[in-house]
Amino acid sequence: MSIITDKERIEEALELLWVLGEDGHSELERFNLSSDDSDTGSLVETLLAGGLAAIGGGKIHLTDRGKKTARGLIRRQRLAERLFTDVFEMADDAVLDDACKMEHILSEELTDSVCTFLGHPPTCPHGKPIPRGECCKKFKIEVRPVVTRLTEFEVGGTGKITFIVPSDPSRISKLNSLGITAGSVIKFVQKTPSCVLKIDETTVAIDPEIAKEIYIKKIVQ
Repeated sequence: MSIITDKERIEEALELLWVLGEDGHSELERFNLSSDDSDTGSLVETLLAGGLAAIGGGKIHLTDRGKKTARGLIRRQRLAERLFTDVFEMADDAVLDDACKMEHILSEELTDSVCTFLGHPPTCPHGKPIPRGECCKKFKIEVRPVVTRLTEFEVGGTGKITFIVPSDPSRISKLNSLGITAGSVIKFVQKTPSCVLKIDETTVAIDPEIAKEIYIKKIVQ
């Protein structure tokens, strides 16, 4: 039986406030309905007393102190989701539970190491943004990332597309029509002047600017 500590209870509440804020919601009533905590009244009082949240006009929002803590929690969880999905290829139903456990125990140093190892991914597997860390700002890669941009992938290598982050959302449908989707296995044929890749028996050429938005995990054969 899992025992939830007061610290974890508070952290889960901060994480929920962050996610609600991302979706544009700050109503106290929505927080109360969304929380899994059986005593949200006491939980809110704890957040207020700790200077982690504030209430005004029927809305609850994170203070600067609360944002700092919540930001770290969200960053750790979403990086863990990306690690479990892209590297360990775990089943979806196990990813979230294990990622939630990891967010409470990962140190900042280890979190940055995981981020660097993954190549500083911008989003979690569900498309939610991963808050940037100091390692992302410096972009200092101390180990070769498991996931790299297509433009940085080795010519002749075979890899699986892990995620696509298009600057123009309309590109997704066009790429999908070419068979370029998350999970597709490709062979990288040419880097310049156009990026050429082979998917099954189909050869496709794409602009390098678009290729920068496609992230690949190498398949060791």
